Amino acid sequence: MAKFVAKHGRPKATEPTGRGSLKDVAGAPLARNPSVGQSRSGKLPCPKDRSSGGNARYVPVVSSTGTPLSPCHPARARELVRKGKALRRFSKQLFYIRLAEREAGVVQETVLGIDPGSKKEGFSVLSAGHTYLNVQTDAVTHVKATIECRRNMRRGRRFRKTPCRQNRQNRERGGLAPSTKARWQWKLNVAKWLCKLFPIKVFVVEDIKAETREGKRRWNKSFSPLEVGKKWFYAELEKLGKVVLRQGFETCELRKNLGLEKVKNKLSHNFHAHCVDSWVLANSWVGGLLVPENKQVFLLSQPKFHRRQLHALQPAKGGERRNYGGTRSLGFKRGALVLHPKYGLCYIGGTSKGLISVHALDTGHRISRNIKITDCKFLTFNTWKGGSSSPA
Repeated sequence: MAKFVAKHGRPKATEPTGRGSLKDVAGAPLARNPSVGQSRSGKLPCPKDRSSGGNARYVPVVSSTGTPLSPCHPARARELVRKGKALRRFSKQLFYIRLAEREAGVVQETVLGIDPGSKKEGFSVLSAGHTYLNVQTDAVTHVKATIECRRNMRRGRRFRKTPCRQNRQNRERGGLAPSTKARWQWKLNVAKWLCKLFPIKVFVVEDIKAETREGKRRWNKSFSPLEVGKKWFYAELEKLGKVVLRQGFETCELRKNLGLEKVKNKLSHNFHAHCVDSWVLANSWVGGLLVPENKQVFLLSQPKFHRRQLHALQPAKGGERRNYGGTRSLGFKRGALVLHPKYGLCYIGGTSKGLISVHALDTGHRISRNIKITDCKFLTFNTWKGGSSSPA
């Protein structure tokens, strides 16, 4: 959504109607500079239920032994935490509670709808009467370029006659290409993560098909990454629960029968396009809902870091090749969540000249690159980047 900044003052519509500041709007736990009413202790505030769309409509519940139970209302979660019957927890920046005493509880049939895509993907967790969570993720698309860069660097070292290891033939041959497996491995990791928070036993997946023709070249059977890796994905998903496949035209008919449309505007905060299909897929199994009463979307992606290389691609002056990349920054693991006194909750990026950079949680944009290591308070390790998107 476009932002308009006035030269003097701010529009009247941006002023809060009640107590608090502009930082206390929906999604405030991800604000760079928390206001006075927000916590700076490293713990995000417990989500509150708001009719206009708060941080969470339903809170996942996990038993004392780690078994996922049916989610509860945010007010019920706050009551359990206040009475000491539950503990506050966060997983990938998603709030949930862990019961302190109960090892079992009521479990309703819960289904996960999965809509694969080339750039964006949708996941929806539903029961017969509620929409617990909608997740939109960014597909992993950078592995192919990374593998190509590694191959070019290896070839360049051969031409320079630098020392290198001997070729070993004991590595696995065949199978999925690294870029293809990375795409489907990301979907599987998201599904496993949701299974730890929700009692999911059924997976409804849109079966993507690519046209192949008999009698053609060998590459014609495996030219689509989605077509090649889906069988491996289905086999791994069956280890977690029942897998139900839907064709693309079936998803389209189900969506039209419910009167839903895809929102293709990237700047819109409405129900995202892939989450519409994932919700329709899950609802086709459990039924009971005519419209998604919960349009809150949790955005999830992987932060991209420069992995360790032997040296930079281009040599510096004098022909010297400096070191490049890495997974740690002055003792911090990159991607770790830290608390900064000025920028609030953020994650660690790269390092240069004894200083580190910090990045925003919601967008991944670099906030500052001149941060002293002593000013940051370590909170937890983090390999995923998440944030909520409220419906308009």
